[in-house]
Amino acid sequence: MDVTLHLAQDPEADALLGRSPLAALIGMLLDQQIPMEWAFKGPATIARRMGADDLDAHEIAAYDPEAFAALLAEKPAVHRYPGSMAGRIQQLCRYLVEHYDGDAEAVWRDVGSGAELLRRLQDLPGFGKQKAQIFLALLGKQLGVRPEGWREAAGAYGEPGSYRSVADITGPESLTKVRAHKQEMKAAAKAAKAAKKSDA
Repeated sequence: MDVTLHLAQDPEADALLGRSPLAALIGMLLDQQIPMEWAFKGPATIARRMGADDLDAHEIAAYDPEAFAALLAEKPAVHRYPGSMAGRIQQLCRYLVEHYDGDAEAVWRDVGSGAELLRRLQDLPGFGKQKAQIFLALLGKQLGVRPEGWREAAGAYGEPGSYRSVADITGPESLTKVRAHKQEMKAAAKAAKAAKKSDA
C-alpha cells in the first residue's frame, strides 16, 4: 500500500497514512469527537513519540497501558480523550495480533466480497457499522481495494461523487465540501429534534 492521502492535511502524517495500513486504521479509530485532521495526524504523532517511522501492532499491543496512555496525553494530546483512546488503540492492536498476526492489511487483502470486508471491519474493536462503512469507502475510493459489491457494502459512503466522509477527501477543496455536508447533517438533525419537541 503506497498512495497519497490528504486526510491529515499534513505531508508527514499523510505519507504515513498512505503507506501504513495500521496507521490508516488507527486514524479512523481516532476520528470521533475531534476534527478529522487532528484524528488522522494522530498515528504520525504516536509513531514519532515511540521513536519509530511506522506503527507496529505487536509493539503497541505489548506496550505498558499506563505508559501508552501517557504517550497519547503528552501535549499536544493525540485526542480529546487520550486515556480511553489509548486503551482502544491497544485493544485494536491486540485483536490484529490475535486474528491477523499483527498485519493490518490482512483485514482486506484477498477478501472475497464487499459484504465480507464490511463484516471483518465491523469485527474490529471500536468499529461500529458507520465507521466500518466509511473505512470501506476509503479503501475502495482511494486505496484501490474493490472487492465485488464494495460500493453497496459501504452504503451511501460508497456513492461516486459524494462528499460525505473522509473517503471523499483528496485535498483542501473536498475537505471543505465534506465539512459543509457534515454541518448540513448536524443542522438537519437539530431541526428534526426541535420539530419533535414542538410536536410533543
